[in-house]
Amino acid sequence: MKLLFASDLHGSMFYCNALLNIIEKENPDKIILLGDILYHGPRNPLPKDYNPQKVFEALNTLKDKIICVRGNCDSEVDQMVLDFPIMADYSILNIDNINLFLTHGHIYNKENMPNIEDKDILIHGHTHVNTIEKLEKATYINPGSISMPKEEQENSYMVYENKNFIIKNLEGKELKSLNLA
Repeated sequence: MKLLFASDLHGSMFYCNALLNIIEKENPDKIILLGDILYHGPRNPLPKDYNPQKVFEALNTLKDKIICVRGNCDSEVDQMVLDFPIMADYSILNIDNINLFLTHGHIYNKENMPNIEDKDILIHGHTHVNTIEKLEKATYINPGSISMPKEEQENSYMVYENKNFIIKNLEGKELKSLNLA
């Protein structure tokens, strides 16, 4: 199974279009959105081509492929326009006998670990910084931000296939990877 992970779109139609192109190119079985879908938040600048209405219309066309968790900028009012669930604080997927704990990162993160096992993987966005890090307990992965990366990083997303996690820039160039095979 091929998964595509993206986080922190923040209502940018420009980067939503980039994500749609990536989805078409990567052809994942499922799309994992790690929160902060429509709203940019009061601490962030307006993202390029900010248009939450167009973003939700575009994402709703993929509703059957999307698994999403709630970000700190997501709300019940956003759920009213999105045709896929976004209000869960976390989701757990078991893929290839690997437990993936999916969350946004504002509640559960490497400083406030969920109750997971050493072989499990914590995947979250929120920081806008792509990361692959082995922690004392479990592994932490952050695909970075599709729209507003921080710490001078590139805009990024991640794919998973055959026990390989690969963080890529928008052109598809590999930035970081983890092979669990």
